[in-house]
Amino acid sequence: MILRTTIFLILNFTALAFGGLFTSEGVPSEWYLSLLKAPWTPPGWVFGFAWSIIMICYGFYMGFLYNTNSKKTTIIILYVLQLFLNISWNQVFFKFHYVLLGFIVISLLTITVIFKLFFFYKAIKLKSFLILPYIFWLIIATSLNGYILIYN
Repeated sequence: MILRTTIFLILNFTALAFGGLFTSEGVPSEWYLSLLKAPWTPPGWVFGFAWSIIMICYGFYMGFLYNTNSKKTTIIILYVLQLFLNISWNQVFFKFHYVLLGFIVISLLTITVIFKLFFFYKAIKLKSFLILPYIFWLIIATSLNGYILIYN
């Protein structure tokens, strides 16, 4: 359990760092600064703090899930899919400025993570709630992307 959780934590923070490469260049860019952003857009420091908490909770969620569920192939496929979508959104939105495609990617990511909550709930029951910070943040992020899509 500890080894698998550690592996998932390392993978999560590696993906977070990789995705952050695109965000760190994109957030201070003239393009992003010129966008009309939602009034509920959090200050910049909240993003790093929130993602750190989310990735810790998600690492434990994945460790519990992988350790107690026999559908390991499904778990890994969905995990890789969410990692891919998560990293892709940063590049699509911040590097290429494809706001509509970014909205599609983040919507698919949100759906994937919500699906995991319901699909695997019986396997780890209350421990499934460790994925809730991720879902909550994705809903906020999707709304922010949607606002930018509509008003720019």
